[in-house]
Amino acid sequence: MPLNQSAATPSTDDVPHIVAVSLDARHGFTKWPVPMITLLAGQGVAGDAHAGITVQHRSRVAANPHQPNLRQVHLIHAELLDELRAAGFRVDPGTLGENVTTRGLDVLALPQGTRLTLGKTAIIEITGLRNPCRQLDGYQRGLTAAVLDRDANGELVRKCGVMAIVIKGGDVFEDDLIKVKLPRAPHVPLKPV
Repeated sequence: MPLNQSAATPSTDDVPHIVAVSLDARHGFTKWPVPMITLLAGQGVAGDAHAGITVQHRSRVAANPHQPNLRQVHLIHAELLDELRAAGFRVDPGTLGENVTTRGLDVLALPQGTRLTLGKTAIIEITGLRNPCRQLDGYQRGLTAAVLDRDANGELVRKCGVMAIVIKGGDVFEDDLIKVKLPRAPHVPLKPV
């Protein structure tokens, strides 16, 4: 062990942080890793196809183009990508359409309304779970089933990340730390948005 590191020092993987940030101006499946994204309050990721006050996802626009955009920022935990790679899937940060790839934070266990500070100034609020869509199987056969599971009660578990809105804008970089602020109890479990 190095002299300047104590046995009690947590590894980087134990501290919630950002592994990668991604965006795409087009409505495609995959987003592309970039060095930095800018979050805009009430909008989402600057330059991303899903940014906006009202819904931007095509299926939701078709249903009701005036509903609020609760899916401004998509987060996926890198641990899911590790699990998928171990199962033989070719996935990297941004592959599944996320804007922020995290590590060291169980995003699926966060309650609705949790606020995350990303980097120095940006604050997002978790709105719900991403509901995996059939585009996953279009990318790689069997991927949809791989991001779904069942809990001990037989209830469907969606593992494909969470969605959020931007409360306070700012620049977000890979390797930025994540601070978590839980909402007041009682906590509401995440549902698909």
